[in-house]
Amino acid sequence: MSRLNELRLIARVAQMYHLEGRRQSDIAQHLRISQATVSRMLKKAQQEEIVRTTIVAPPGTYTDLESKLRERYGLSEAIVVECSEDRDGAIMARIGEAAAHFLEATLQSDEIIGVSSWSETILKMVQNIDPGKASKAKYIVQTLGGMGDPAVQTHATQLITRLARLTGAEPRLLAAQGVAQSREAKLVMLSDPYVRETMDLFPKITLAILGIGGIEPSSMLARSGNVFSSNELRDVTDAGGVGEFSLCFFDTEGRTVKTPLSDRVIGVSREELGQVERVVALAGGQSKANAIRGALCTGVIDLLITDKFTAARLTGAENSIVGEVEDEAV
Repeated sequence: MSRLNELRLIARVAQMYHLEGRRQSDIAQHLRISQATVSRMLKKAQQEEIVRTTIVAPPGTYTDLESKLRERYGLSEAIVVECSEDRDGAIMARIGEAAAHFLEATLQSDEIIGVSSWSETILKMVQNIDPGKASKAKYIVQTLGGMGDPAVQTHATQLITRLARLTGAEPRLLAAQGVAQSREAKLVMLSDPYVRETMDLFPKITLAILGIGGIEPSSMLARSGNVFSSNELRDVTDAGGVGEFSLCFFDTEGRTVKTPLSDRVIGVSREELGQVERVVALAGGQSKANAIRGALCTGVIDLLITDKFTAARLTGAENSIVGEVEDEAV
């Protein structure tokens, strides 16, 4: 009976603390026991499963998919957003909103943020940031060459400068072509002191924000002129390439796909990204599923922000999402 009496008192302490909302010191005084004893009993209540923790995920959140992504790909975190349509435009908008909230909530003071400037999803993030909520960063560093078609180049410049303004940071633009015409031309551009000044910040980046692309460039990147020819991209595909981030190509297993094209890219390297404390990727959509899977296998990405349809494809849970959509339609 002594154990039963002990458990009864433990249950009473747990009831007072968890259900009645009383402080440990109040419970100790009420029951004429020490506060240290109350603390030990609360721990014992969990060990004996008198107290059990249940998390009820709010509607529109996907904790199971996030857990599966973390476990399967070794991510530190994953954010899966609600999206009513499995369509690129809708997906980019929802991911952009979630990424803006993430940045507002987690940005540290004096952060040095590296941003790939030719991503429409990152542009959506910037458009959704609340000017009053982002902490003061130190630098916003452009991590892929921003020179290109003058009609489109303004998008890259505005993305970097607007994010800098919203976060109170100093913009550091990379005033060079993202893709040089030749290795020799790249070496000439790298000798420019302003280009070097920006690239010297790459090893100091504390937060990198990336888009993930397939072999075919995004519409923004394609319009910029910072792309390879169809024949050159075919060489990447023939070598097993399925996608890229910052024009660093990889295969389905996340291995680097090396071609002569790599020698012409002016931007952050995969090795440099691998040294960054937090690398956040924003990506979704059916057409990018293989590219995202390969990117997650590189080991470079710490946190993925994606949509529920893409998360289901990446974790083999498509049937659960299809069933959910059918239920909503009824």
